[in-house]
Parts: sequence; structure tokens; C-alpha cells
Amino acid sequence: MPLQRCPWLDLDKPDYVAYHDLEWGVPVHDDRKHFEFLTLESAQAGLSWYTVLRKRANYRQAFAEFDPAKVARFSAAKIEQMLQDPGLIRNRRKISAAVENARHFLAVQDEFGSFSSYIWRFVGGEPIVNEFRTLADLPATSRESDALSKDLKSRGFKFIGSTVIYAHMQATGMVNDHVLDCFRRGQILDAG
Repeated sequence: MPLQRCPWLDLDKPDYVAYHDLEWGVPVHDDRKHFEFLTLESAQAGLSWYTVLRKRANYRQAFAEFDPAKVARFSAAKIEQMLQDPGLIRNRRKISAAVENARHFLAVQDEFGSFSSYIWRFVGGEPIVNEFRTLADLPATSRESDALSKDLKSRGFKFIGSTVIYAHMQATGMVNDHVLDCFRRGQILDAG
């Protein structure tokens, strides 16, 4: 019998299946990984996650392996160069926002000791475990994503609306939204 997975997953895309099976919903406490997902989720705004996932390797290379200290120093000339890269989503506002967000990310690290310490406060330090059964049950936002988005915006972050932030929370395991019959749900809960 095949493994049961979340209903949003396209099983004909092996890279998408690998992302679901290995990464999505696993709690992240590494700052660089949080910066990676914030950058990718912001790039996704208005697009499908799979579009961004297919460009992830290009983003890693272009964004200095998601080192926020390096990205924060990107110049206007570097941004112009990135806008010519077909391996990226060539949206000036999104790329400029990622560079600006890196600067704010560093400020959050300075204030809280780590970005992870800051962001996990919005879920009380523990993943929120939801009990959804169908795709229709999955929300686009939550009270927590609203609060986190508002706080990030007050700190100067861009392209981080509540929907983007909820997707970030799902991706980084701050929220476990694997549906009840998905095999990964139990694995992640058992590992916690």
C-alpha cells in the first residue's frame, strides 16, 4: 500500500515529494535555514511554491548560500546582476526586499541572540500541531502568522504578509499541518 501524503502534493514531481517527505514541517532552529525559507517564501508571493522550489539551487548560489551577513552587503550593482539571472524570479522588488530583509535579520539576531529565538516566541517555543483532514481545512493564515507578520513589518521586513509567514511557519515546523493520515505527521511528532 502506498504511503499516504498531504493532499496538496503532486506525486508526479519527485523533487516536490522529496521536499514534502524530508523537509516540510520539520522544526527548524538554524538561523541560516530560517533566512533561506524567508527569502524563498517571499520570492514565492503570487507564485506556486513548486516554481520557487525548482529554482532553489540557483537561489542558494545567488544568495551566498543564504548567509544573511553576506546578502546584507549586496550592492545595487549586484542586485542588477541578479535581475539578469534566469535562474531567479527576476522581480526587482522581491530581490531588493531580500537584501533589505537580510539587514533586518541581522538586527533581530543582535537583539534576541538568534533569529530562531525570536521567531519561535510566536508559537510559545513549541510547534502548533493542527488536526486537519483535507486540503480545504488548511488555512492560509493564523492568529500567530498575523502577529509575526505585523512584528516583522514593524522591524522593516518586506514581502512578509501573513500568508507568506504562515507558509514559512509550515515549512519550518513551527506549525505541523501534515494532515491526519499523512505518514510524515507522526514521524515529525515522534522525532519532537
